[in-house]
Amino acid sequence: MPKNLTTKILEAHLVEGELVPESEISIRIDHTLLQDATGTMAMLEFMAMELPRVKAPLSAQYIDHNLLQTDYKNADDHAFLISAAMKFGVHLSKPGNGVSHQVHLERFGAPGLTLLGADSHSPTAAGLSVLAMGAGGLDVALAMAGHPFSLPCPRVMGIKLTGQLPDWVSGKDVILEILRRHTVKGGVGKVIEYFGPGVATLSATDRATIGNMGAELGATSSLFPSDERTREFLESQGRGACWKPLAADEGAGYDEYDEIDLSCLEPLIACPSSPDNVVRVSDVEGIRVDQVLVGSSVNSSFRDLMTVCRILEGQHVASHVSFHVNPGSRQVLENVAEQGGIMTLLLAGANIHQSGCLGCIGMGQAPGTNQISLRTFPRNFPGRSGTKDDKVYLCSPETAAASGIFGVITDPRKLAAIKPYPAVQNPARYVLDDSGIIFPLDDSSTVTIKTGPNIVPFPIFDPLPESLHAEVVILLGDNITTDHIMPAGNKVLPLRSNIPAISVHVFEQVDPEFPARARAAGNGIIVAGENYGQGSSREHAALAPRYLGIRAKIAKSFARIHKANLVNFGILPLTFKDPSDHGHFMQGSSISIPDVRLLIESGAQEIPVQVDGKEVVTILDVSQKQRKELLAGGTLNHVRKQVT
Repeated sequence: MPKNLTTKILEAHLVEGELVPESEISIRIDHTLLQDATGTMAMLEFMAMELPRVKAPLSAQYIDHNLLQTDYKNADDHAFLISAAMKFGVHLSKPGNGVSHQVHLERFGAPGLTLLGADSHSPTAAGLSVLAMGAGGLDVALAMAGHPFSLPCPRVMGIKLTGQLPDWVSGKDVILEILRRHTVKGGVGKVIEYFGPGVATLSATDRATIGNMGAELGATSSLFPSDERTREFLESQGRGACWKPLAADEGAGYDEYDEIDLSCLEPLIACPSSPDNVVRVSDVEGIRVDQVLVGSSVNSSFRDLMTVCRILEGQHVASHVSFHVNPGSRQVLENVAEQGGIMTLLLAGANIHQSGCLGCIGMGQAPGTNQISLRTFPRNFPGRSGTKDDKVYLCSPETAAASGIFGVITDPRKLAAIKPYPAVQNPARYVLDDSGIIFPLDDSSTVTIKTGPNIVPFPIFDPLPESLHAEVVILLGDNITTDHIMPAGNKVLPLRSNIPAISVHVFEQVDPEFPARARAAGNGIIVAGENYGQGSSREHAALAPRYLGIRAKIAKSFARIHKANLVNFGILPLTFKDPSDHGHFMQGSSISIPDVRLLIESGAQEIPVQVDGKEVVTILDVSQKQRKELLAGGTLNHVRKQVT
């Protein structure tokens, strides 16, 4: 039977289970990826396993999020990560070398591999036909230790691409169109696999853009075939030997199907405050723009930045616009400089920053009160920019540059009256510079791990009790993101290795009294609506609430990564059998789950919950392995128990 490409890669890496949608499978992981916002805790978790060296074929640690050093915390964390990476055989990308996704694409990715990253945008590696998935830091730490990664077997949505993008339309508009059609919930439990003749018209970095923002669909991963465009990119990086062709078999089937004629697309924009609030740029033209940001996690490749340079050539951004460029990597910056782009940006009035995430994670570059910010970033969740009640739009580099010039949201096709479309191509051979990467040592026995005062040991959690008695600490609606639960930004991110300190910020933007109420409750429950925990992979959105005493979350549905993180830290992820039962819960409701331990041990899916004396049936949809982890009080407890 003909097979799609996702199935082929999963089969080649399958350790346990069968490739039946939603059944649990375990797969071998080739590459692991950590960034510094997740890496400090993940490295502490790896150290708790007391292994002398990583066992994954390649592990990489990037310092790309916590780049602002407003006090000692980030600098200390960087010293810890550098020394730990050297100690355990991990590749280390130094501050300023670039965003994890862009650098991994440039220097490490290869067709047919699997990658597990402690960052939800890890599927950027789809640009090189890598099956890459985001996960919590503990899952990545386990993969670093050589453990297979377990997940529900995804369904595969095939999207056939035909035609070719018209001028002034780019890869960003492709993924915005998919978000417009399928919403932030449309990819849950799925791999989005692209095929068809239109694929060959997209470069590896175009594909990386589309793969990156597949995370906004809630997708497990995204995947492109490996073809001549893949080979072209690898050869330009001096890594042509890594290339091999990969594609779905002719006539392969998909669980779901969609088709996009690239030639029919036009410039699109996601309006505040969700990546799926997508309209045509022409529908919102004329809105005054105060800030434009290009780069960071997505649309930060050479092609993207050089396109902006060519558009700005001979132009100047509007006097009231603050225009910022965040290169994806030092390599991108060096190659833009090689082509004269740096002077173009400076003469046009742009501000050029170091290579890193920066404003994408709320680490600086926050807009002012009531200001409109256009960004080529992947997310515009409320408050993520660092400004409460922000007004952030997501768009392509072309739209960003046009809007910067005119000072209002502008359809970039209007630039055709000024200049021809700059059809920028990636270099046939990049200027290469690996000086920002520390490669693993053959002998790390003399390396000492540096731990500053901000590095606090991983907390120890109790096993699940026989029965659970708790209080509803907060009642929430649909589409609560990990940014709502555990904010980003320069105030909170430096505390990622200090759970007691970071826990005081849980739900800070939603309900500042939540931490105190959770502590007072002793055992707490969170009740929510659909798609709870969408967004980033940050395990702190589960770990910090668990530290505050949260023992269960009851929702209409969960985002994949967050649900796995809840299990990792011993929080029951329960869903309503009848979604209307959400209405029986109030903040302060008294909750009892009798014999919960016995129910989980027996394999029961239906878990009766007493809420203010009324019984509501919830569903515990987890694997047998996850049940053992929940009983132990979390995955690390379970792993320690196995070792001893």
